[in-house]
Amino acid sequence: MKHSIVPGAHFFFATAPMPCPYLPGRIERRLVTELAGRQAIAFHDTLSQAGFRRSHCVAYVPVCRDCSACTAVRVVADQFVPSRGHRRILRRNKDILHCQTLPRASEEQYALFRTYQEHRHRDGEMAHMDFYDYQTLVEDTSVDTTMIEFRDANSKLISACLTDRLADGLSAVYSFFDPCLANRSLGTFMILWLIELAKMSGSPYVYLGYWIENCAKMSYKSHFTPFETYTVEGWRLFNENELELSDAALPFPRRSI
Repeated sequence: MKHSIVPGAHFFFATAPMPCPYLPGRIERRLVTELAGRQAIAFHDTLSQAGFRRSHCVAYVPVCRDCSACTAVRVVADQFVPSRGHRRILRRNKDILHCQTLPRASEEQYALFRTYQEHRHRDGEMAHMDFYDYQTLVEDTSVDTTMIEFRDANSKLISACLTDRLADGLSAVYSFFDPCLANRSLGTFMILWLIELAKMSGSPYVYLGYWIENCAKMSYKSHFTPFETYTVEGWRLFNENELELSDAALPFPRRSI
């Protein structure tokens, strides 16, 4: 496993084996470390560049013993050109208003979050989160985080994206939207919006977390090309022809401890 870590007293711990939430029959383990102190932002930047992901004040990376299906992905924003379908989605949502706010949870956000979970992830762990759990998800951060709210012409909140600002781009931490507005393709719209924001700010990347080729819930991440995957040799541009490879032949790093 290749990871360049900021020198200093940073401690890493492996979680206990748990059932994988994405691939049935597989076991998940993570390597985690706390993001705290004055160097939290710089440490988070370095970890993100090494394939880690943030949740609350913790950064983690999969270290599953018998599986290497998960790989970190980031869109090369400054080279991204919207497809015809992407342009249709942007036109369809041209009436949407946005607002970047501090990472503060609201009852309005939570109501939308609950609706999203009930329709899209009813069997997931987050479906059981109460308001205080949601508040922790949003507000428990030691890095540069913003909540981006998207509203329709009537000022109704229809989607939101918790986003981290990194030295080399943006990281979409968690997003949710009104599932009754399927015709708007709000999940795709928010990623397109983040890519455009990255371009405008001169940032080269938009980090989308982990991607598993054979997981339907993650398939949307492969629609934003060009994108890079994190491998044992560092980040590299993904070749779309590799989408046909089996899990056993994936060129992604096998992380194990």
